[in-house]
Amino acid sequence: MSVSTLAAPTVDTVGQTAASTAELLKRGKIRETAQKFEASFLSVMMQSMTASMKTPEVGGGGTGEDMFKSLLAEEMAKQVSKAGGIGVAAAVQKEMLKMQGLKE
Repeated sequence: MSVSTLAAPTVDTVGQTAASTAELLKRGKIRETAQKFEASFLSVMMQSMTASMKTPEVGGGGTGEDMFKSLLAEEMAKQVSKAGGIGVAAAVQKEMLKMQGLKE
């Protein structure tokens, strides 16, 4: 086998690889942004759901519980979004891909 029979990557192949890597990075960022948006939406929704809940007198968390209630809602929302969410992230991701001229 001679050296001339070994095919070196052409400029087109290298360009396509760079373009596909850039597209994969862009898609990853879009997915991450859509998940963060869904988590933010869920956090606001969970906070409004728990806003009217009263803390029991005996065994309740008092003012400390009130201070950390929003953090708990935020973390629960992140976990729900991470586990598949409620479909908001998928819809947002689809629209963001369209805006960037990328196919699903």
